[in-house]
Amino acid sequence: MILLNPGPVTLSERVRNALSAGDWCHREPEFAELTREINAALVAIYPDMGDEFASVMLTGSGTSAVEAMLASFAPATGGTLVLANGVYGERMARILAAHRKPHEVLEWPWTSPLDIDATVRMLDQHPQVTHVAAIHHETTTGRLNDIDALGAVCRDRNLALLLDAVSSFGAEQIDPAGWNLEALAGTANKCLHGVPGLSFVIGRQQAWDRKPPRVGSVYLDLYGYYAGQHGDGLSPFTQSVQVAFALREAIAEMQEAGGWQARRKTYLRRAARINTELTSLNIHNLLKENEYSSVLRSYLLPGGVSYGPLHDGLKAKGFVIYAGQGELAKTVFRLAYMGDIQAQDLDRLCAALQTVFSDLS
Repeated sequence: MILLNPGPVTLSERVRNALSAGDWCHREPEFAELTREINAALVAIYPDMGDEFASVMLTGSGTSAVEAMLASFAPATGGTLVLANGVYGERMARILAAHRKPHEVLEWPWTSPLDIDATVRMLDQHPQVTHVAAIHHETTTGRLNDIDALGAVCRDRNLALLLDAVSSFGAEQIDPAGWNLEALAGTANKCLHGVPGLSFVIGRQQAWDRKPPRVGSVYLDLYGYYAGQHGDGLSPFTQSVQVAFALREAIAEMQEAGGWQARRKTYLRRAARINTELTSLNIHNLLKENEYSSVLRSYLLPGGVSYGPLHDGLKAKGFVIYAGQGELAKTVFRLAYMGDIQAQDLDRLCAALQTVFSDLS
């Protein structure tokens, strides 16, 4: 079964085999050393982070990392401006509301890009704002948001950027200095090709070094994780040990293959191959070609075809695709290009697309 959903991904044998490396206690020194190793390797994926950033790992999904980042780093006074053009931007606003953090929200239709001019006007109207929260790759549609333009605004105004990089980390460019990045959230089981169960937050060292604020969560207080993982190497709560074994191998596998740049090129090749096939079937993109990330694309369901039969037809041939969300559920399907997908898998997929769409027409 080849997974074309946006995480979890089809694992390589190397990563899958790492899950059976052994049974370790999470309180032993060998796991503490593994934690240090993984945190260092995560930061090293983007060399521009250098010594100015440090990572912490926690057991949970990508959303747990986003919530931990906002719970720990979004200010209790002043405010955070949330930019939302999809499900995940809206989720950041919900998280801040749940934690009773002061915030403003600027929303656009899910098919629209971030409006930087509107963002500047919003910031002018709310001078108390000190942080901006945004999604790098908005998986709702596959849009890669223009964080270069947003980051320039953050840098010029000395606003700290809190970035959801859950579905971009390891496959898209990240510019810590140019974006005035304070922290980002990521996960093991998307572009890194690891196993679900571990996520991480990479924060600027000056954020870790300041006096820890009062965080409205016990489990999601990142300062507790930082004190442990960058002290004796141990975490305040039980970590997913075998998933950590797999994450170490996944990062090593990616770096040996050329790092995030090579992974991005691989995804783009896969996307181009599949897009050519779908275009030949008269199936069209939801967004413009140049608006997509390398990771995922959204496609309009052709007339007379609903998602359920399309999903079931492709699953019967060994491929799992993904539905649209919310208002897009009846009109869109999504394909992600992550994971251990070989040339022969793409050949089989293209043949399956031809057959299934022909049968449903």
